[in-house]
Amino acid sequence: MNEPRTPLAIADFRLIWLVRFASVMATTGMVVVIGYQLYDLARGPYHMSIAQAAFQLGLLGLVQFLPVVLLTPVAGVVADRFDRRLIAGLFSLIDLVVVVALALATHLQMLNLPLLFGLAALHGVARVFIGPAQSAIMPNIVPAALLPRAVAMGSLAWQGGSVAGPALAGLLFASSPQLPYWTAAALLLVAAFGTLSIRPVPPPPGNRRAHPLRQMHEGLTFVLHHRFLLGCVTLDLFAVLLGGATALLPVYARDVLFVAGAPVGADGLGLMRAAPAAGAALVALVLSRWPIESNVGVKMLWAVAAYGAATLAFGISRDFHLSLLLLAVLGAADMVSVFIRSSLVQLHTPDAMRGRVSAISSLAISASNELGEMESGLAAALLGATGAVVMGGIGAIVITGLWGWLFPEIRRARTFAPPRFDSHGNEQEETAP
Repeated sequence: MNEPRTPLAIADFRLIWLVRFASVMATTGMVVVIGYQLYDLARGPYHMSIAQAAFQLGLLGLVQFLPVVLLTPVAGVVADRFDRRLIAGLFSLIDLVVVVALALATHLQMLNLPLLFGLAALHGVARVFIGPAQSAIMPNIVPAALLPRAVAMGSLAWQGGSVAGPALAGLLFASSPQLPYWTAAALLLVAAFGTLSIRPVPPPPGNRRAHPLRQMHEGLTFVLHHRFLLGCVTLDLFAVLLGGATALLPVYARDVLFVAGAPVGADGLGLMRAAPAAGAALVALVLSRWPIESNVGVKMLWAVAAYGAATLAFGISRDFHLSLLLLAVLGAADMVSVFIRSSLVQLHTPDAMRGRVSAISSLAISASNELGEMESGLAAALLGATGAVVMGGIGAIVITGLWGWLFPEIRRARTFAPPRFDSHGNEQEETAP
């Protein structure tokens, strides 16, 4: 039997691509509407100041992050002990319940801050289990030689959904506030049944017999002792934690950026949320055809530094169209970093550990996003939205330089081929035969 020459020749890969696109389109659109509704409620019926309402956006990130902290070890073990497609499908259906509740509450005009916070937390629970299970499926259905291209194509699905989701949600919200939620519900239904249509992905032999607590410890120990993986995961964690501007986009849409003297509003917010994904999708399209193959570690560091610089420039921009361009540049730089990091993490991890390592990687991503929203909200309350974004961009650049020094293993990564490591996870120098 001939090996496929492209991931698209594999039927299960086409299914997981569709699942990822539908799922991301649904959730990114939903998050945009939740953020805007929460900020609007805080500024309107709750009569909060801009600083107080921005702090509520930070709390929204926190309530979505807490389930990640508490449940990530469990989600990783579950992804390594059970059929990964069943886990991803089941929790997609749970996320569907959250979206339907939001649609009904919006339609019945029963929304309030406690309800929004509670449903956002439940959404966070669902995403904790979906992420590691979906990520760990990819290496089971794609040969290792095609995995970098599959990662790029998967990222294209992710970023395409991130472009379409927020933009569509903003337009639908302007027409009817509950319509984005009903659209997200339909997309999550597609994602759930698409996941369940993939061939069974049984857990690696022996994983069902090991004690769950021991498996949690093994996963954490593996990452902590593998300096290369630790450097890759924590670089994204701290850079995006400091440099994330997305939490404050509702502030920019309502009170900072104007077109013809009027705030850009929900429509502008949808475009701003979509702009980073548009830049990332363009880069993912290029990488799916011409993947990066040399000096991958150094290129990842430069990409993170560019992400910080674009964040800084966005913070001081007052022109809406320039701001959109800077957000697109930010997303393009982030895509290069994500492509390299995701490929390296998957190829440096044995299959028996992929669920747990993917869970830890998901924890870092969620920490950088949701906890970053909390940091942004706090910083905005103290420094204002502009000050928070500018300082965050500077922080991301500083972190990049520091990590390049602390983790020379990243700088020395030339290709995606895993180097040899000793028992402590330190890279060994190649010796001549």
